[in-house]
Amino acid sequence: MGKVGILMGSDSDLEIMSKAAKMLEDFEIDYEMNIISAHRQPDVFIDYAKTAADRGIDVVIAGAGGAAHLPGMCAAIFPLPVIGVPIHTKALGGEDSLYSIVQMPSGIPVATVAIDGAANAAILAAKMLAIHDLDLRKKLEKYKVNLKDQVVAKDQKLTEIGYEEYLKQM
Repeated sequence: MGKVGILMGSDSDLEIMSKAAKMLEDFEIDYEMNIISAHRQPDVFIDYAKTAADRGIDVVIAGAGGAAHLPGMCAAIFPLPVIGVPIHTKALGGEDSLYSIVQMPSGIPVATVAIDGAANAAILAAKMLAIHDLDLRKKLEKYKVNLKDQVVAKDQKLTEIGYEEYLKQM
């Protein structure tokens, strides 16, 4: 099974990025998590991105807010997939982060998920790894069945107790 690198430029991103770690743990995917600032530690960041593949990293999930250079810079150096997680910001609600990550120049793609979508980034990373890992693919299929079952159970509960009672229990 592959390994995922989770990067963030600041510990203020940890609450969001920990959702990626949790999802990877649920799928039993090995990962490493680091706080490395592309702006404040460019030498450390460049070394990380240059050596990640040699350390067994197959996909990087990079969370960033504001100018959000971390995912794009990682994609410019790291030869394998990078998934960007735009982090919500106080100033612009994360739209600045989203636009910074999704508007990469031709030749330097960054797969991008929703603002604060670290859990989806981990699922996307798992799907990438599952291309050549049948056991992981089965876990993803089971995960989808569980999602469906959760919706069915909620619908049954709504039907049984009605929307007013359902709302009270939410």
